[in-house]
Amino acid sequence: MDLIAKIKDLLLIVLIYFGFYQLNYAQDIDYNGFKTGADRHELYLPLLKGKTIAVVTNQTGLRADRTFLVDFLISENISIKSIFAPEHGFRGDADAGEHVKNGTDAKTGIPIISLYGANKKPKATQLKDVDIILFDIQDVGVRFYTYISTLTYVMEAAAENGVEVMVLDRPNPHDGYIDGPVLKQRWTSFVGMHPVPVVYGLTIGEYGKMVNGEKWLKNGVQAKYTLIPMQNYHKTKRYGVSDKPSPNLPNDQSINLYPSLCFFEGTQVSVGRGTPLPFQIYGSPWTKDLPYKFTPKPNYGAKDPFLNGQLCYGENLSDNQGELRSLNIEWLLKAYKNYKNPTQDFFLKNLFFDKLAGSDELRKQMIAGKSAKEIKKSWQKDLASFEKIRAKYVIYPD
Repeated sequence: MDLIAKIKDLLLIVLIYFGFYQLNYAQDIDYNGFKTGADRHELYLPLLKGKTIAVVTNQTGLRADRTFLVDFLISENISIKSIFAPEHGFRGDADAGEHVKNGTDAKTGIPIISLYGANKKPKATQLKDVDIILFDIQDVGVRFYTYISTLTYVMEAAAENGVEVMVLDRPNPHDGYIDGPVLKQRWTSFVGMHPVPVVYGLTIGEYGKMVNGEKWLKNGVQAKYTLIPMQNYHKTKRYGVSDKPSPNLPNDQSINLYPSLCFFEGTQVSVGRGTPLPFQIYGSPWTKDLPYKFTPKPNYGAKDPFLNGQLCYGENLSDNQGELRSLNIEWLLKAYKNYKNPTQDFFLKNLFFDKLAGSDELRKQMIAGKSAKEIKKSWQKDLASFEKIRAKYVIYPD
């Protein structure tokens, strides 16, 4: 049996390498046999042997035994030239939007190159002599969460410099459904690079396949793209993440609420940064009719939180919300309705709200007094069009 298993693994490696492998676990799913891409080393180690690699990872790049991917690769004598760090840094402790510096990993001595700040895309000099860029980061499946933008820039740089990209796939905590407004090209930014809805229902590995297949990289270039799939993964089942994806998504509930509450980041309303409940509460000094009170203060992951030191009135959503399988914009509309500030508009002057929403339509609908039902109905045509694109890249049972 061992010989048969080894032959099957070898065949799978060949199929993955040449891009012929598609998954179909729709029957006889064994949830107990679930593995992330990082834990399927029998598939990717043979492809890395004798190659020089760069690794894009952070604190979520863990294997089932809680060892870091980088440490495991070194133990297997894989040559790592550099580590590329996304937003929040290699150790995942930088604030949202904080400039992440280059450095050296104290444990391994490997150079760390930031991909957040001025250098969001690897430079040709940083890819010199690199054969493969290995990408292993826990994403949350939401358009304005920037790890998919980092993957896009990595793929673009790799395509331009003849370097292969290999993605070790991980679960999407918002998989199996799509919802929200689809981004319009005029509002493209690092918090939204592609014409996809807020929740797009793809793993990060599937998302990379879509970016490549739809030729969304600059000038339509395509990367040599290898996906190491998960084992026994189902898109409607929920799996625990390896570690908190960023400082202000500390638990499952914050991740659950994130797609619905992140719109507040473009308003005068706090989402709880600087409290024990980030992305589980919302409020402001100007929504005094709402029942919950909190005061943002500097803490780990929020050195200078929005509305620092100001008493805020809002709602606590940390208990009994259940698992959301759609966006809830009722909280956003409630805050807008209750907002009373004669000197400041509800929306930030820089209209960052529009970048998060993907256009100015949601903001204008709110100003016009549209209901949540009317707003969500307006998304359906674009969602149906996107679903046709998405369906081409789904490799797990949906």
